[in-house]
Parts: sequence; C-alpha cells; structure tokens
Amino acid sequence: MSQDHESVELVPDATVGNVARAVLIAALTAVLAQVSIPVPGIAVPFSLQPFAVYFAGLLLGPVWGGFALLLYIVVGLAGAPVFSNGGAGIGYFLGPTGGFLVGFLLAAIVIGAIAHRRVEPRPLSEVGAVSQVVALAVAIVVIYGVGVPWLAWAQGIPLGSALSVMTPFIPPDVLKAAITVGAVAGGSEVLTGLE
Repeated sequence: MSQDHESVELVPDATVGNVARAVLIAALTAVLAQVSIPVPGIAVPFSLQPFAVYFAGLLLGPVWGGFALLLYIVVGLAGAPVFSNGGAGIGYFLGPTGGFLVGFLLAAIVIGAIAHRRVEPRPLSEVGAVSQVVALAVAIVVIYGVGVPWLAWAQGIPLGSALSVMTPFIPPDVLKAAITVGAVAGGSEVLTGLE
C-alpha cells in the first residue's frame, strides 16, 4: 500500500532560521556573561556581554535581535545561571544589574532598527559602517540610560554617584562597539566571497 503524503509548511523556513539564530545569540550572550570580572566596590561587573547585544541587533535586526535578548533574560529569570558570574532568578534581575539587562534588550532592538531601517534584517553588505556606528553609539546611550538609574535605585545612591561609578565602563564598551563593527565588516566580506 502506497502512502504518499503532501508536505505542509507549518512554519516558514525564514522563521525557523531566525529562531535558530536568535537562540544562538542568546546562548552567546550567556557564555559572554560568564566572562566577567567583578570590580571591587562596584555592584556591576565588567563583562563581554555587550558584544552579544551588538551582534544581536546588527545580525538579526530589531525583532529577532530583541527576541534573542528577551529569550536570554527569560531563561535567566527562570533560574538558569546565565547572568554575569552565574547569576539567575528574579532576585538577581531586580538587583543592581537588572537595568543593564533591560538596557541590553532595548539596545538590541534599537541597533536593529537603526542599522536595518526596517523590521526585517537586510543583508549586512547593505548596512553601511556609518549606520552600524550610529546604531551602536545610540545603543550604548540606551544601555546606560536604563542601567544607571536602575543601579542608583537598587543601591539607594544618588543618580550622580551611580553615573560616576559607571563612567569608567563606557570607554571599554565603545571599544567593544568598534571591534564589533570591524568583525561584522570582516565577516560580511568573507560571507560575500562565499556566495
């Protein structure tokens, strides 16, 4: 007896691909969060997480980049030790670094929106370096714009004190942004050469 079945596409291939890439970026964020250095006297560690945030927006666009960071946060809230230094849970999220986590989510969306100028991501070969630099600069402002007031609230310190505590973190984050733009440009050239 022959059994011929017609194939039905329940989820478009593009969606499956975007979900897979978002999961990979969420996992990358979790790994880079573990590369963190506690700074004595400061509740926020130095970490490599911003790289993943920058990549999320640039590579996945606003929707899927935001989804990747939302997935990362939800997994951490559920108790998986994915936040900096193995942190997890609602208590960690409501602590001094929670604002930076929210800032990361918003920054990925902003990066994608500015760089791609639409909901769906464009090929990176069509996203100019100037757009990438502007997107990452605005993202850094967003991350600190949410993270610093949250830190001040969580620590019970004045906003100015929280800002002065976090100011030394800004130059390394700018350097991470520059490295990201270089990596994306180099990777885009490699990918274009493979086509």
